[in-house]
Amino acid sequence: MLKQELRLKLSQKLSPQQIQLMKLIQLPTLAFEQRIQQELEENPVLESGKEQKDEDTYDEYEYDSEQDGNEVIETDINVDEYLSDDETPSYKLSTSNYSPDDDDKQIPYASGTSFTQFLLNQLNTYRLDETEYAIAEFLVGSIDDSGYIRRDLEDILDDLAFTQNIYTELSVLEKILEIVQTLDPAGVGARNLQECLLIQLRRKTQTDSIALAITILDEYFEEFSKKHYTQLQNRLKIDTETLRDAVQEVEQLNPKPGGSYSSNTRIVEHVIPDFTIRIVEGELELTLNGRNAPDLHVSNEYANILKGYKESQKPSKEQQKAVQFVKQKLDAAKWFIDAIRQRQQTLMLTMSAIMEYQKEYFLSGDDRKIRPMILKDIAEEIDMDISTVSRVANSKYVETPYGTKLIKDFFSESMTNADGEEVSTLEIKDILQSIVDKEDKAKPHTDEVLAKLLKEKGYPIARRTVAKYREQLDIPVARLRKEI
Repeated sequence: MLKQELRLKLSQKLSPQQIQLMKLIQLPTLAFEQRIQQELEENPVLESGKEQKDEDTYDEYEYDSEQDGNEVIETDINVDEYLSDDETPSYKLSTSNYSPDDDDKQIPYASGTSFTQFLLNQLNTYRLDETEYAIAEFLVGSIDDSGYIRRDLEDILDDLAFTQNIYTELSVLEKILEIVQTLDPAGVGARNLQECLLIQLRRKTQTDSIALAITILDEYFEEFSKKHYTQLQNRLKIDTETLRDAVQEVEQLNPKPGGSYSSNTRIVEHVIPDFTIRIVEGELELTLNGRNAPDLHVSNEYANILKGYKESQKPSKEQQKAVQFVKQKLDAAKWFIDAIRQRQQTLMLTMSAIMEYQKEYFLSGDDRKIRPMILKDIAEEIDMDISTVSRVANSKYVETPYGTKLIKDFFSESMTNADGEEVSTLEIKDILQSIVDKEDKAKPHTDEVLAKLLKEKGYPIARRTVAKYREQLDIPVARLRKEI
């Protein structure tokens, strides 16, 4: 038996316009420009550049709903709602954020031969028959940007058979691989780090140190990679000086032989600051990158479509469809322009609060002046949601007198030092990095020793906290920092 019941539920949902605004806020400058270009391509009503006003198009057109059979066409459209000087199409905020002398920071492009083509050009100098060349070419195509072939040779054999219709033996494939591994740069075509380093060592002029280095990598690679130097000395029956010379030979090698060449992707990443902070007469001045304030307006030409519809004694169905299309696009353009305006206001409001919160740092450039700051602090300051502050801080940069900084790096937790003062964890990490940089590499400090040294400097933190900060700073454990 079905049971009917009435439930009252309160829920909060974002409108499409709010979702659009949130997506725009989280975009950095470059992605924001691409989003604007996409909107300009999709919405013919939206235009960029200076608006050419035509007074005739600013008359008010109001239409009554007309009924055509059983079809009712909604045509209550006020052109001034979209084109009035007081409304959003007069989006002219760029003058306050942009000036002709601002840097036009374009994305640079890499030029030259790709890494794969560089290898193929060398392959052409070898005497190979048609099948051997096809196999070698396939192997070169399997090399990644670091210079390695990371696939099993058995899998490559299967691919050669299915995709190239080439059936061969594993021994033949290994022979062709040896040819590929003779290409420059030395170490290219290796299947792992051990093989890569050995290829490079065997190409060098042989000396006692290089011969010992080859033996170490060939027979004791695990001990070497874990820096068990005492075990190596005992097994090889060598002194510290001899081992140091061999290790230095290995340290001079390139673990990523393909890293110095252009990859197939030609675009070079380029950071474009979203904000700029300058010190003017002892005061901080914040500006938004002018590329975040484009000149956008609604095309006046589409008002003529509405005007033509009004003047028609008996509009056709095509005219009715056209006016509905225009109304839809006008609404979309208005929403988009308004979202951009709100984005600018939100970005400036949030960054202004961050700048004031970290005023001592921006005036001095001293990392020790960075105050503990979490998203909640800024959210409460500007009376916005934490998620909004997160979207502004994430993946955006600010240009300061001390370099271009990632905004989210200014956020950190706090802890109480020995004097009872609240200090930023960034300050502790800087001190930790300094201690590690100055340590004796022959006997690097363990996490327990690092915790003790920090406590002596007035920062009483636990060993596991030291380990967490060390990992965040990409500092290896003591054993892997050891040198001879």
